[in-house]
Amino acid sequence: MSIHASLTDSHCHLDKLDLTPFGGSLDRALEAARQNGVSRFVCISVDHSNLREVCELAEQYDDVWATSGIHPLTDAEAPFEPEIIEHQAQSTSKVVAIGECGLDYHYKPETRPVQLERFEAQLDIARRLGLPVVVHTRDAVDDTLALIRRYAGQGVRGVLHCFTESWEMARQALDLGWYISFSGIITFRNAADLRETVAKVPLGQMLVETDSPWLAPVPHRGQSNSPQWVREVADCVARLHDCALEDVAELTTRNACELFGLS
Repeated sequence: MSIHASLTDSHCHLDKLDLTPFGGSLDRALEAARQNGVSRFVCISVDHSNLREVCELAEQYDDVWATSGIHPLTDAEAPFEPEIIEHQAQSTSKVVAIGECGLDYHYKPETRPVQLERFEAQLDIARRLGLPVVVHTRDAVDDTLALIRRYAGQGVRGVLHCFTESWEMARQALDLGWYISFSGIITFRNAADLRETVAKVPLGQMLVETDSPWLAPVPHRGQSNSPQWVREVADCVARLHDCALEDVAELTTRNACELFGLS
């Protein structure tokens, strides 16, 4: 069944997709998503090794955009070169955000000082370039809010992607004018608390995403995720907000276009 409004997968890793179901073709994977109502894709970089690749992918497709940034769980011992992130962000108009960057103390709490330094450096780049920020945050509520609050005061805006934290954290980010993005996790059976948060976040400040190839939504859980399944995320949001899927598609796409400056 088609929908009248188009969806935006605001966070996917097109360079890492399992293309086996699509005969090894990214073209076919994107076309499957388009046929499922998805009209825009934001392809996310995670480390120095794929910065150029995601930008090249964005240059190949009119409906794909890219980001430039370093994930907080990138090897703390590996070189961190913010000038490369900034250069890549300036190399093409298809780069629409800095990230994904942020803080993750769940897996590597011992790297907190390095994560903080790298996150702040990337927030500085976003401020200088006037770009929004795609933020990964997990078990780092206080530090994340402190930094985004400081930089919001300097005009930096962004999105907390694949959000799994509390409503209180979401509320504080929303009060700063930031967006909250939800992934297929909201469809998982054990995500009842998160669904309560989804129901409270206004559609006017919400994005939807797949974070593919990870976190495939129900009923595809256990499979490699694909941008075509952002529709399942939007459908879950629609049920939680007691509205039509078309409304979720229209508003979340409008939000993505506003935040990232998408055509």
